[in-house]
Amino acid sequence: MAQQIEQTVYIVDNDEAIREAMAFLMESVGLPCKLYCSAQEFLDDYSSQMSGCLVLDVRMPKMSGMELQQKLNERQVALPIIFISGHGDVPMAVKAMRQGAFDFIPKPFRDQELLDRINLALEQEAQLRLVHQQLSQIKERLATLTGREREILDNIVMGKSNKLIAIELELSQRTVEIHRARVMEKMACDSLAELVHDITLIKSA
Repeated sequence: MAQQIEQTVYIVDNDEAIREAMAFLMESVGLPCKLYCSAQEFLDDYSSQMSGCLVLDVRMPKMSGMELQQKLNERQVALPIIFISGHGDVPMAVKAMRQGAFDFIPKPFRDQELLDRINLALEQEAQLRLVHQQLSQIKERLATLTGREREILDNIVMGKSNKLIAIELELSQRTVEIHRARVMEKMACDSLAELVHDITLIKSA
């Protein structure tokens, strides 16, 4: 079962008034939030267990929002980033989006516009986290297979029959059937379609 982690809106802005206003907005709709006055403060506090999205000002002293985005990309951080900027221009927005930003909103913005983008970002992050958890579980199950079981698995997902697998691996058909049953049990799959789905998910990750 996928682990449920509370999502938080992480707000990074060097302007205290803006931080407090956005915090009030989040609290008014029941969204947990955490405030940071600088990019470095967020970076120092970052943990892979964080779940939610990042609302990030572009222009800040010492480390800009774009520089923080680059550092998070280097760490392969999956938190969606919504940039906000009073000085944003088209090239800056294009660069941020190309580097994986979820959205780019110019100041001043409407409260509902920001909330709508945040809710979409949270939905995306929850879906991605679920996929990553599923991938982790599938990898753990794969690791429990013996060499022979993995060999049988590879042939099963190619759509080969037990008889053909037995011939190619020079095994009895009964032996293949036993290995196949163990593979299905260890992979926690009730059908061939489910097994193929899980292996395809791993290969496409």
